[in-house]
Amino acid sequence: MEEVKKLKQYAAMKDVPIMVDETADFITNFIKEHRIRSVLELGTAIGYSAIMMALSDPNVKITSIERDSERYLEAVKNVKLFGLEDRITLIFKDALEAEIEGEFDLIFIDAAKGQNIKFFERYEKNLAPKGFIITDNMGFHGLVNKDENEIQSKNVRGLVRKIKEYISYLQTNLKYKTVIHEVGDGIAVTERR
Repeated sequence: MEEVKKLKQYAAMKDVPIMVDETADFITNFIKEHRIRSVLELGTAIGYSAIMMALSDPNVKITSIERDSERYLEAVKNVKLFGLEDRITLIFKDALEAEIEGEFDLIFIDAAKGQNIKFFERYEKNLAPKGFIITDNMGFHGLVNKDENEIQSKNVRGLVRKIKEYISYLQTNLKYKTVIHEVGDGIAVTERR
């Protein structure tokens, strides 16, 4: 689809992180397989992932939260371009401040990586009883599997430490079971026990 290709080119040109093709395929197939009807996405960016999820199934509705005004406005434009305004609701707010009502079959965490535990704890109340939480970027470009001393940047080291803490949090959380898939940059799929 030409419009999708243009979105990917824009993201590359503007250095906006969007999910890689392998991750997009995984999530769109997951939505179809599990008959997901409602998605809460944390981290809209330019709307690429919300659009891909909406295109995967005509019955899915997405609510997506973005805090960056430039990205939010670009997402609004892109959602309109694809004619998906009736199925994708965009919210301009920090996901740690937004108040979201209702339950969702899928919560997709793809926002500030260092805040994953806070996002999880804030929005687990919105998870449908048989719902899933999917978190992207668990591998963080392969850095999560490296020794921290091999990472030059102090900021990146701190972020990798936070991702490792989140993985540990998921794996030791007795209310949920999590499987980490080596897809794209690593995807955690979490569901209630």
